[in-house]
Amino acid sequence: MSSTRTEADVHHDGDDGFDDDDLLSDHDPRERHVSDRALGIALAVLGGIALTAASVLTYDKFVITADPTASLSCNLNPFISCGSVMVRPEAEVFGFPNSFMGMIGFAVVVTLGVVLAGGSRLAGFVWAGLQVGVVLGMGFVVWLMSQSIFDISALCPYCMVVWTMMIPIFWYVTRRNLVAVSGGRPGTLARVVVDYHVLLVFVSYVAVIATIVVVFGDNLWA
Repeated sequence: MSSTRTEADVHHDGDDGFDDDDLLSDHDPRERHVSDRALGIALAVLGGIALTAASVLTYDKFVITADPTASLSCNLNPFISCGSVMVRPEAEVFGFPNSFMGMIGFAVVVTLGVVLAGGSRLAGFVWAGLQVGVVLGMGFVVWLMSQSIFDISALCPYCMVVWTMMIPIFWYVTRRNLVAVSGGRPGTLARVVVDYHVLLVFVSYVAVIATIVVVFGDNLWA
């Protein structure tokens, strides 16, 4: 039997439905390290913006608590107003301002992002904890969105900044962890997140914007 193998044979043996260069970074530890550093930069930036917004919300909460008649800079009209949202029970789900949780959570995200961007590696349990955190955070954000849009009927600008940052944080971290736990070969459903995470971020934004436009209509610019 000849030991000569044609190019077609080699290609066939390695053909498992993926391109040759597909997920290279997830097979090569050095490339995986570079990918985590890029994710770290993204987490530091996105988390930093969200942390700033949560901090402003916390400050405004103190202001409006001290003086319910105070005019906040984010009160643009009856429908785009931080004040209208802050006075509702939904703004203090656990008995304290939701922004407190945001400040703590995004401070963790920024810290881990800086660590990754600096070239350090995170232990598996840290990635697992971060994944649990972004899932819970995203779920809470979706609930807050629904309450703000359909129940409170008002939009808080700084809250929307937090929503905007949370969406890519969720998808990017989830993508990274799906690849890691699958050894670089995610299943069909996970593959959608891995391959189309940027599209999923875009679709998430479009869904939120479309819902806001449909529900509020011309009131947004009143």
